[in-house]
Amino acid sequence: MEKRQKRRVWLVMAALLFVVAALLMFLGQGEEKGPAALEVDFPRRMRAPDRERAERRRTQVLPTLAPTDSGTAAEPSRPRDPLLAALPRGPGKTAVIIEANALRHSPIGGLLLDCLMRDGGKQLEEFRQKSGVDPLQDLDRLVVTDEGMMLSGNFENARFKDLLGERVSADYGEGARVYEAGESSVTNPDGTTMKRRDTSAIATWNNQLLVVGKSPDEVKAAIDRVEGRGPDEPPAISESSTYGEMYGVLSVEMIARLFPPEQAALAQRLRDVAQNVELHLDASSDVALVAEVKGPSADDVTDLGKSLGAALSLARIKAQAGEDKDLAQLLDFAKVKPDGDSFTLEMAVPLAVIQERLAFCREERRAAEGGRAPETGTQAGVEQAPAPAR
Repeated sequence: MEKRQKRRVWLVMAALLFVVAALLMFLGQGEEKGPAALEVDFPRRMRAPDRERAERRRTQVLPTLAPTDSGTAAEPSRPRDPLLAALPRGPGKTAVIIEANALRHSPIGGLLLDCLMRDGGKQLEEFRQKSGVDPLQDLDRLVVTDEGMMLSGNFENARFKDLLGERVSADYGEGARVYEAGESSVTNPDGTTMKRRDTSAIATWNNQLLVVGKSPDEVKAAIDRVEGRGPDEPPAISESSTYGEMYGVLSVEMIARLFPPEQAALAQRLRDVAQNVELHLDASSDVALVAEVKGPSADDVTDLGKSLGAALSLARIKAQAGEDKDLAQLLDFAKVKPDGDSFTLEMAVPLAVIQERLAFCREERRAAEGGRAPETGTQAGVEQAPAPAR
């Protein structure tokens, strides 16, 4: 369970937030109690706090277009969320938003913070000093897409030149700066050197967004979408779908690749039947996940849902027979619900189970900090907005 590869602190945090719900059940040992009755409020629609959060994020207003040749004045642009505007457009895309700030201030956030601070906070403080960014205060959201990654928050004090080293930078558009790696010298095992060009690129926008892509063209395309120069299509995630602590859409191909080899036939059926998979995760108490699978044919989607439900039942029986109580308990909270041209997969992990599995983090953090009780910072369960960038 020790992670020996050194990573940047904010990426470690993001990775933990993204995978914890899937991995928690496999971390513990010892005797386990049978699954207790669990009343879970699954994320199925926007609630009042989600709507208020979405409204606060409508901070960008595009310039009003000039009157047309007929003299008709263009309608004023409505305020919008610049991060949603930056998302890829069109069907079949992957875009998953992790509400890092909300997770940080949820019940599970304190547990994850203990895991992050198992070294007594040394790496976190090192990153703060080097970057000028405090991931626990300045980072708001993290987005994973087919094209790379985006971060939103308050990066006004970020020292990008120190972080990005010798990358060549140039202004782009109205409020962005693009950093390209350029060429670098690489020493071969035989002592000779060769020139290598790193095609990846990073862009910053208005001290609010950080875009990481595979090429300069990709990050510039994201900035174009933010500043109104992108295609006239809706983003991969609409504002009405921004509920939960993690949400988004996954391409069917990406999901199919996650199936084990023995489920290759089911994976192919998913490719043939489904159009997209929308997911929402709520971590305000117990961790609850809803994944909705949609397709053009109601009959085919219903049959796929039945096949997936049967596969879950078989996996549950095998886990119980093999005394894999962790996996069996996870599958006890898994259900498939058909609904016309779609079906939903619901899964839950009780908060008590998470607390038990991650208890070692608090002990190791306490030992690293000299035995004093870990500080949790702001009140758990109360989301704190990063300070606005000026």
